[in-house]
Amino acid sequence: MKLSLLLLIIFITEFTVYAQQSELSKTVNYLSEFIASDYFRNLENATEDLSLVDTLFNRAVNYRGGDYSEALLSLMLATVPYKKVPIQIPLIKTIIQYPLTSANDSVFLIKNKNLPKDLYFDTPQNSFGDKDKLAHFFGSAFLAYNSSIFDLGDLIGYFVEVFEEEFKVQSVIDNRDLMTNKFGYIFGTYLKKDKRIRPSSTFLLRTLFYIRYNLP
Repeated sequence: MKLSLLLLIIFITEFTVYAQQSELSKTVNYLSEFIASDYFRNLENATEDLSLVDTLFNRAVNYRGGDYSEALLSLMLATVPYKKVPIQIPLIKTIIQYPLTSANDSVFLIKNKNLPKDLYFDTPQNSFGDKDKLAHFFGSAFLAYNSSIFDLGDLIGYFVEVFEEEFKVQSVIDNRDLMTNKFGYIFGTYLKKDKRIRPSSTFLLRTLFYIRYNLP
């Protein structure tokens, strides 16, 4: 069941990637260079990380000429903090290093350093924080935004975790990743209805939920 879902999602994503590989690579490079730029780094010193995520989203949408689907897919790949993913193929148990679309090494390293990391009120207070959650968020948003043909519903929120569990990228499911996938799904769903919505408003749901259910 999980493997069937995984293959369906990979097919949907890979079809989009290969159909637009050249433009996708250009956009990923453009966004990576933007994040690695002195301009973006100066913004980090002047504003909160959630505002930076909105700025990055706006820049992607503008660069793609208002194509939100392409912008979300490009954002997913541009914010992944890894160039390759170690994958252990089921049954044959062979580990391969699956290459992801990314910028050159020098830009990639600076981009990772500049990625917004304080996304939630309980983000780990270290140099990495929640940087890896951006790819989860935009990946889930991309699938939700393009789910008009297949109503994947809550399964959208699990697509990254299913991939990681089935192909042994990590040993256990991360509940914070699942939460971020869910928020990405919410964002992608509402983005189809209202183009004024921005990522920051969705990330703030975490704080609102905490206040609603944990504070007297």
